[in-house]
Amino acid sequence: MNIKPSAMIRNNYNEIAKICRKTKEPVYLTKNGEGDLVVIAIEDFEKREKMLKLREELVKIEEERLLGKKGHSLKDLEALLTDIINKEEENAQKNL
Repeated sequence: MNIKPSAMIRNNYNEIAKICRKTKEPVYLTKNGEGDLVVIAIEDFEKREKMLKLREELVKIEEERLLGKKGHSLKDLEALLTDIINKEEENAQKNL
C-alpha cells in the first residue's frame, strides 16, 4: 500500500503518477495524518470499474437463480459476459 502526504501531489504530481502506473495500485494521500484522497491511474480505475460491473451482473444472475428463475446455459452465460465485456471495451475506446 502506497501512502503519501497530500502535499506531495502539489509538489510531485509526476512522481505520484509514476508510482500509480508502476505498481498498478492506488496511492493513498493523507492530510494531517488522516486518510484524505486516493489516486489511481485511469487504466487501472477503468479495469476496476469493469470488474465491479461484471460482479454486479454475476450477483444478479445468482440471485435470480436462487429465487427459482430459469437458469442460463453455459453458452448463454458466455454470450452475456462477452456482450458486457465488448460494450465496456467500446465505451473505453470512445472515451480515449
